[in-house]
Amino acid sequence: MSSEVLQEEFEVLESIYPTELTKLSERAVRIDVEPDDPLEGEEEIQLALEVTYTDDYPDALPEISLDPLNGSIEDDEIDDLLTGLRRVGEENLGMAMTFALTSHLREQLSVLIRDRAERRKQEEVEKERKAIEAEEARTRGTSVTAENFKAWKAKFDKEIATRKAREEEEKLKGMTSKEREEFKKLATRLTGRQLFERDRNLAISDDNMVEEGSESVDISQYDRTAVEEEEEEDRVTFSDSD
Repeated sequence: MSSEVLQEEFEVLESIYPTELTKLSERAVRIDVEPDDPLEGEEEIQLALEVTYTDDYPDALPEISLDPLNGSIEDDEIDDLLTGLRRVGEENLGMAMTFALTSHLREQLSVLIRDRAERRKQEEVEKERKAIEAEEARTRGTSVTAENFKAWKAKFDKEIATRKAREEEEKLKGMTSKEREEFKKLATRLTGRQLFERDRNLAISDDNMVEEGSESVDISQYDRTAVEEEEEEDRVTFSDSD
């Protein structure tokens, strides 16, 4: 490649990028590149595109590198951009390609920014969805099954027993030995329910208290009409003829 051909391309680039272009040497330039369609509210990204022309240029690709100037960009994002630039360069072999490379990079930076915004939006939607599901699960509670009820009951009984033992221990600390002995006796007495469950015959013990030979009274045997007639006969009747 003749220096005249390369100088000619430099002049075209300087007219298009008067403030962005920096000539690094007779065979290398740097162009500061920003997105051609920036997105309001998104982080600004600016990269330095360095192009070093080989002896076979434009029939062979120039050496291309990217350096971040402003904004954050990941290494894998840089790699993707370089891959795209090399592909564009191969499509433009045999002709001046620096302008095509720069234009492509500007477009891809715009795509990168919009992809970031879309990913963040999806993450926010997913975060909100999970928050709603968590709240619904909290208010809905846990479905009761025989297994989890049994586990809960065992845990509950253990907590009650532990608390009761702790309370009794506190009570015993303030008692005399005699009071402690009496307290333990009371604690071992069976409750009414325990007695009932222990001997279910107690449920019918009242029947055994009825004396043998006693008769039950059936009030239906009494005729109220007959009683009233007897009372009527016993009454004294007075008349005016007497």
